[in-house]
Amino acid sequence: MYPRAVRHPRAARSIGPARASRAPLAAVASGTLLATALVALTGAPAEAATTRYEAETAPAICTGTIDSDWSGYSGTGFCNGTNATGAHAQFTVNAPAAGTATLHVRFANGATTARPASLVVNGTTVQTPSFEGTGAWSTWATKSLTMSLNAGSNTIRLDPTTAAGLPNLDRVEVETGDTTPAPTGPVLYVAPNGTDGAAGTESAPTTLTSAIGRISAGGTIYLRGGTYNHSSTVTIPAGNNGTASARTKLSAYPGERPVLNFSAQSESSSNRGLQVMGSYWHVHGIVVERAGDNGIYVGGSDNVIERTVTRFNRDTGLQLGRIASSTPKDQWPSDNLIVSAESHDNADSDGEDADGFAAKLTTGTGNVFRHTVAHNNIDDGWDLYTKPDTGAIGPVTIEDSLAYENGTLSDGSQAGNGDRNGYKLGGEDIAVNHVVRRSIAYDNGKHGFTYNSNPGTMTVSNNVSVDNAQRNFNFDDGTSVFRDNTSCRSGSGTNDRIIGDSDSSNQFWSGTNGSRCSSYSGALGWSFASDGRLVVTFGGRVVTL
Repeated sequence: MYPRAVRHPRAARSIGPARASRAPLAAVASGTLLATALVALTGAPAEAATTRYEAETAPAICTGTIDSDWSGYSGTGFCNGTNATGAHAQFTVNAPAAGTATLHVRFANGATTARPASLVVNGTTVQTPSFEGTGAWSTWATKSLTMSLNAGSNTIRLDPTTAAGLPNLDRVEVETGDTTPAPTGPVLYVAPNGTDGAAGTESAPTTLTSAIGRISAGGTIYLRGGTYNHSSTVTIPAGNNGTASARTKLSAYPGERPVLNFSAQSESSSNRGLQVMGSYWHVHGIVVERAGDNGIYVGGSDNVIERTVTRFNRDTGLQLGRIASSTPKDQWPSDNLIVSAESHDNADSDGEDADGFAAKLTTGTGNVFRHTVAHNNIDDGWDLYTKPDTGAIGPVTIEDSLAYENGTLSDGSQAGNGDRNGYKLGGEDIAVNHVVRRSIAYDNGKHGFTYNSNPGTMTVSNNVSVDNAQRNFNFDDGTSVFRDNTSCRSGSGTNDRIIGDSDSSNQFWSGTNGSRCSSYSGALGWSFASDGRLVVTFGGRVVTL
């Protein structure tokens, strides 16, 4: 049921470099993680905006029936149009401004002949696309069409031109042009060849450390593409804050990829890469690699860390924790959002500390990881560890995320000391009520999801865990609430262990796969959509958790 193959496509707007091909992995059960739309964050670099419109959701019109008998669709169903000329499907879409847009049509055609149609935009036929056979009605494909839209509301109709009608239509996605407003506050430009005393303009860029010291609250620091070689930690200091209404931005220049490289550092707990000790910052689109400790360390509050990649660092890639040992508990980092971020191949020399993401030991309330991916780290994907010396941390939310192959680096190397879990949710019998939902654990070196001696009342819902080395779900104590979780294996394995509030909506592994496991087959693929959503496929099919 789970062939040994993995496909891992890069995002169309990738912020990480192309990586060498890896050895095949077993296929992962996974899904499209479409929970909540990301809130537009002012001052981010401009980039294309993509909006999804499901065929079964009003005001869409389907001249036929909304069906759900063929697997692989998103949402709650698909449009099965009447087999007749003119039996159309129509979508009402919005564009922020007049201009060119791209329509991505997801369809299935199990017939042997193509099904042509007219593409009618605001009453005018603009194209006559043909929807080729996809081999089966459960095999979905995407056709991209370019068109012009008016500002505001537009009607898009697919009108079949033969008696066979349309293919089955799952959804359309409309990709419009750059929509993020330009920064309204001060702007400084940074480049690899910038100098401390330069003005910080596009033609006279400054350095990152100089820009951090000079930018005013609510301003924007743009990093031009290229590699920035640093031997010392770069710090946004405590007190250098934006505001709730205007975060200060540290952002990749639109369309470019800055890489902060700290390979000159030795491995040491004092040698972090980027420290965000200020509050109300928005860090966007940068790569941080090869630091002597954490790649990014967040000690401030109310920050957004978005579309970052932390890789090859010598401790956890991205970690939240207090600024100093003297920081009082009510000032521990709180209300930070880590979104659309990737953390991989982080490894310390002892092979037991470097996780993908961590909010552990000294973190406050309200921290959220959303649409995030942790893979091939030497220790755990996520670590929410606690210990008696510092007591309980604030509850953490992990949602719409993916952890796979932690405990094994991308080059296949391993270390015997790592815990190697996908999601490690506690430590040393300290109760914290974390929330983990709509997330996936696959082929991690120990457990997929583990309470790790957290006896609290966690909310664990709508997660999928497949072929982890020991248990897919390991909860030996506590009063956690489990709903709609799925555990699958391609062969024999250890039964899940669940103590807490669990009902029949769960399909845990106890020697056989439940009915939902039949949907989780094929090669793994994942990418970030242009709006930051984590999109996970297997066997080319998108699944919604």
